[in-house]
Amino acid sequence: MTENSSTSLATPTQNDSGHRGRPGYSREDVIRIAVAEFNAYGYEATSMGKLAQRLGLTKSAIYHHVSSKEEILVGATSRALELLTEALDEAGALAGDSRERLKAAIVGATRVLCTYPDEVTLLLRLRGNTDVEEELMERRRGITRDFVAFVRDAQEDGVVRDDLDAGLAGRLTLGTVNSLTEWYRVDGELGPEELSGAVASLIMKGLLSRA
Repeated sequence: MTENSSTSLATPTQNDSGHRGRPGYSREDVIRIAVAEFNAYGYEATSMGKLAQRLGLTKSAIYHHVSSKEEILVGATSRALELLTEALDEAGALAGDSRERLKAAIVGATRVLCTYPDEVTLLLRLRGNTDVEEELMERRRGITRDFVAFVRDAQEDGVVRDDLDAGLAGRLTLGTVNSLTEWYRVDGELGPEELSGAVASLIMKGLLSRA
């Protein structure tokens, strides 16, 4: 994922105290609640004024926590992107055959989604309406390109069916993982380990060569 590692976006740093503005809210609290609002009502439709009202803060108070709506967006989605990148890098570094690396990529991506479902949901809903959104989407496209590369490597090794286009298969694979955002709940019956194993097993059975 080195092609996307030099992005100019950076996760906003926390201030020394970690708590500014109204007592009881940390910067992380503000970002978490803001992400929920963005997902419920849309990023474009949620103003800083509406967010301040939701938090019970004045607009001036919320600016003690974050400087802008874009800072919240970058702070929330960058963490998910970084963890997805780490998961795919770890999968690519595994010793063994390309089948195990592909499976590890699926498992790793699923675990990240299960850990940060709201942040991944927000990332998937971006439409590139600003330069910041477009840059985040380019990093997201890098994740897709890596999945395609995992599938292509497995095809070249004769592990994955060669009657499937690698680009299509890679996108369908990642799309299956991403679809979990529609129904997965962190307090549900299935935990990250169980769910990631089930998703990987299902996808791999569809992709593996019949030979």
